[in-house]
Amino acid sequence: MTARTMVEICNVTKRFGAVTVLDDVSLDVPEGSATAIIGPSGSGKTTLIRCINHLLPIDSGRIRISGELLGYREGRAGELIELPERKFCRQRASIGMVFQHFNLFHNLTAIENIMEAPVAVQRVPRAEARERAVNVLGSVGLSRFQDSYPSQLSGGQQQRVAIARALAMQPSLMLFDEPTSMLDPELVGEVLTVMRSLVHSGITMIVVTHELEFAREACDSLVFMDRGAVIEQGPPARVIETPRSERTREFLRRVRH
Repeated sequence: MTARTMVEICNVTKRFGAVTVLDDVSLDVPEGSATAIIGPSGSGKTTLIRCINHLLPIDSGRIRISGELLGYREGRAGELIELPERKFCRQRASIGMVFQHFNLFHNLTAIENIMEAPVAVQRVPRAEARERAVNVLGSVGLSRFQDSYPSQLSGGQQQRVAIARALAMQPSLMLFDEPTSMLDPELVGEVLTVMRSLVHSGITMIVVTHELEFAREACDSLVFMDRGAVIEQGPPARVIETPRSERTREFLRRVRH
């Protein structure tokens, strides 16, 4: 049975002034799958993932999550009309986002950081939010650090708290924007271990990453972007070992040396 499409990106263009950062990008992500996006700096990877979450508006095209336009409605002439923030916040609540920078509240403990959004956004009772927070901290291996402040945690631990914070919203889609790029090399593995466990949880994942081995081992699809366009997409082992595009081959040669 073919999996349903969770994320449908159709002919999306995004410009910053005169610079086209996304150029007619189309991409489908099946429900329950893990998709890795690779490419050189400035290729549009982060912009794409931020447009999926409507942190950035698009100029043209369509992005649908589970068949529903995110952040917009269509006008009578088919034009995109941006929704008021309060309306698309409900949609965004089902999407977890993990950034390069951990973005934790430094005056809150780990468990308080995780409880914040369920209480404030989903109006979850504090007792239930605390139970959720305890559970997700356990799932990322940080049960004994629930009362620690971010300054008392390593970078890898902080990023795992950030992942737990996103999971506490019980999302159906998780977006990761180079989640290991700010970590010392010895801390990368602990974050990737958590992400590998999520692959088997049924959550749809889109991961912007430079970690080729993670993409090969854990992901269902690998997308190579360059100059704002999707150049190549396919099973990770095939794209990495026998890329069809010369631009993909050149990128992989550079990152391997």
